[in-house]
Amino acid sequence: MPERLLVIGGDAAGMSAASQARRRRGPADLEIVAIERGHFASYSACGIPYWIGGLVPERDALIARTPDTFRAEHDVDVRLRHEVFAIDLGRREVSIRDLDTGAQTREWFDQLVYAAGATPRKPPWARTDTAGIFGVQTLDDASALRAWLDAEPRPRQAVVVGGGYIGVEMAEAMIQRGLSVTLVEHGDQPLSTVDPDMGALVRDAMRDLGIDLRTGCAVTGLHERDGRVHAVQTSEGTLPADLVVLGVGVRPNTRLAADAGLPIGVTGGIRVDLQMRVLGMDRIWAAGDCVETVHRLTGQPVHVPLGTHANKQGRVAGLNIGGGYATFPGVVGTAVTRVCNLEVARTGLLEREAEAAGYQFVSTKIESTNRAGYFPGAQPMTVKLIADKRSGQLLGAQIVGRSEAAKRIDALAVALWNYMTVDDMAGLDLGYAPPYAPVWDPVLIAARKAVDLIHAD
Repeated sequence: MPERLLVIGGDAAGMSAASQARRRRGPADLEIVAIERGHFASYSACGIPYWIGGLVPERDALIARTPDTFRAEHDVDVRLRHEVFAIDLGRREVSIRDLDTGAQTREWFDQLVYAAGATPRKPPWARTDTAGIFGVQTLDDASALRAWLDAEPRPRQAVVVGGGYIGVEMAEAMIQRGLSVTLVEHGDQPLSTVDPDMGALVRDAMRDLGIDLRTGCAVTGLHERDGRVHAVQTSEGTLPADLVVLGVGVRPNTRLAADAGLPIGVTGGIRVDLQMRVLGMDRIWAAGDCVETVHRLTGQPVHVPLGTHANKQGRVAGLNIGGGYATFPGVVGTAVTRVCNLEVARTGLLEREAEAAGYQFVSTKIESTNRAGYFPGAQPMTVKLIADKRSGQLLGAQIVGRSEAAKRIDALAVALWNYMTVDDMAGLDLGYAPPYAPVWDPVLIAARKAVDLIHAD
């Protein structure tokens, strides 16, 4: 009788774990069952704003593999519209509910992968049956929002609540759909994942696109008419709205894990070792947005819900389940997005994070272009570096530019990953040709300026 692997969650982490385990162990040796509560498995949630906005024409383009593909080519039994509602570690069983019929069953397992992802934060005022309020965490969420946008009467005024990655991307998507858009952000700037001086560039670009950006503003309630949202009440007054999009962040989906006795860390995510094995648990694994990991610079636990990490963590878990050996060594916080006509990228620590971690640091910001200034199409680019004042070690980097900013952050992420100093970086042998970079790449200019600041200090 083959061993049985049961996977909770059918998206990036869960299906990566299932696929990797299958590559190393055949069906005669390992049976794999994946339980997913939604209508889709293995899709790109990061692509949702671009489908909503119309840049990606078809929803199915976001789906990497269908359940039929997993069943036919990987021998993975994917069960959509099923939800695990209890885990019994002693009996090594899970209780499952069919969300369409209500039928309940029990399934046994030898090994378990918990990959339930994250759940969107929902303010108290949004916990209502009023129609027209949407999150965009899953492809099911996105399908419901797209249907609302396409239905009559067509919505004309959207309020997006929250200025993080999802909020700013969805605000732009609503503009592309022809709606009047107001974005309400409780903090002082959109994209608090960059420092305020870089966030100011994002703010200006959003306003130039026609987005009514309200910072330092809190949503306090809703007004409805005939069961549909009609307006949003804020600390600055009432905003008309026939569509509200929530983008106020997510938290690890760990209620089921906590009830089963899995260890939960200070970030709210499940605690795992480098192999993605749940601490203190035999043949129990966890991966993706539901786990906490470690920041390579500070050594502190962090929760960074990104698809890149989910896929890597799932792969690591699957390789270990399959009899191999792999580890997930942590993160440095690299992320990129496009906001209006700007690419916004970051890696490592922000100034406030470096200060909280106890570093004494210098920061420098330079203005340059993405290619030789005389070359047609050259676009402005702002690069900011943060470095340790004593050692010169690079601690963080941020780039905002109209073109080719996002990929430059990768060179800085590699430098961070390998604990390079800005002095090391100033001598990097980067590629040069007028169509692709100035003779002094913006990364090198920023590194050289940081070196000067450290030496002057």
